[in-house]
Amino acid sequence: MTVFRLTRAVPLPAAESWRRVTDWRAHADGMPLTSLASVTAGPVRPGTVLTVRSALGPFRVDDPMEVVRWEPPDGAAAGRCRLEKRGQAVTGWAEIEVRAAGAGSVVVWTEDLRIGPLPRLLDPLTARVGRRVFGRALDGLLRD
Repeated sequence: MTVFRLTRAVPLPAAESWRRVTDWRAHADGMPLTSLASVTAGPVRPGTVLTVRSALGPFRVDDPMEVVRWEPPDGAAAGRCRLEKRGQAVTGWAEIEVRAAGAGSVVVWTEDLRIGPLPRLLDPLTARVGRRVFGRALDGLLRD
């Protein structure tokens, strides 16, 4: 299992951090070689499906995922979102938590990332690369 966690304390209010970290198009824009291929119409809720496409030349991988938990922050209560990856090449899940912290907020992103053809022997490398790539994307989303 390739699980990694990213934590960021930012000066943004929890509602604004939540808005940014659940902006799926901005997520894709912040990832190299990646775009948002599709998203279920309407407001985000459990059952929303989005597909992120990674491509290099003619080679592409679609990463469909489903929102299975959607609880925006509400006052002192933390917001939580869980995505289940439903693809053949990329599986696992991601959980995003946003909670108020003084005048700002804390964002915790936990991800279990499995890339189908890679052997488990490479899990530590996958986690290291995931922390770096997702960390950059998260920093970009939360940049003031």
